[in-house]
Amino acid sequence: MKDLSKDSATWLEVGEETAGQRIDNFLLRTCKGVPKSHVYRILRSGEVRVNKGRIGPEYRLQAGDTVRVPPIRVAATQSQPMIPPRKFEIAFEDEVLLIIDKPAGVAVHGGSGVSFGVIEQLRRQLPEVRMLELVHRLDRETSGLLMVAKKRLALTRLHDAFRNGAVAKRYLALIKGRWQNPLQHVRLPLLKYLSGEGERRVSVSPEGKDAHSVVRLLARWENFSLVEVELKTGRTHQIRVHLTHLGFPLAGDNKYGDFSLNRDLQKAGLKRMFLHAAKLDFIHPINQLRVSLEAPLPKDLSAFLARLEQSEMRDYGETL
Repeated sequence: MKDLSKDSATWLEVGEETAGQRIDNFLLRTCKGVPKSHVYRILRSGEVRVNKGRIGPEYRLQAGDTVRVPPIRVAATQSQPMIPPRKFEIAFEDEVLLIIDKPAGVAVHGGSGVSFGVIEQLRRQLPEVRMLELVHRLDRETSGLLMVAKKRLALTRLHDAFRNGAVAKRYLALIKGRWQNPLQHVRLPLLKYLSGEGERRVSVSPEGKDAHSVVRLLARWENFSLVEVELKTGRTHQIRVHLTHLGFPLAGDNKYGDFSLNRDLQKAGLKRMFLHAAKLDFIHPINQLRVSLEAPLPKDLSAFLARLEQSEMRDYGETL
């Protein structure tokens, strides 16, 4: 990242990976630690120039543009966290897209008490890649396939594909109870709210946004079921809230689950929520070829299923 605190202006050249981005969003990303109000002030005052001319905050950058950024003082108390290097297992990579198999226990980005996440570690690991931006998100305790864009055009097209339901996402979840239907569509609106402690929560509510999950039964035991959940919409905590509302909380879910059961599961070897982003299917945003990916269950989850097989009678389907 450029040092913007020196006495003279900084000149930045826009590459293809940034083309199409609004100048205000470009500055907010470039000027880390600078208040948003200050960024908009230097835009309104004309201190920011593109190709030596004044522009408004809605201007979209073009490849080859030259951006003048005035000297910006960042408070000395704002220090960047030390980001340890980490290599992630890569499921797919080309010049515009990177898809990793995210381990559980890692946030996808910093914030809300987390100083860094997957995206910051990827930027540290791949300094030669000029742009890395999350296409979508996974909960911290969810493992599996996570998409990261290397080019602005790929990012915007994939965002459109997600909004239009053109990206097929399937998750594996172990739930409490005996799920009955081989295939069930769950359409329950979801509402986001803050708990009394200020924690972000989601509940089923007629005032919420439409949410659609498709649940397929894979295996069933005496007290648990393994299901595959396909998301038709991508609401926050959608799988967890839909299944809990129906009386089938996810094993190990410490926010919406059965807390007494979770304590027993911890002793039995399940140390986290059993939710894994197993499959992705989409049309590549640039070459228009179909991409189908699958991430196997992590060792901790597959080992727990093996123990479940030994301790309980299974009466439906085939496990993976």
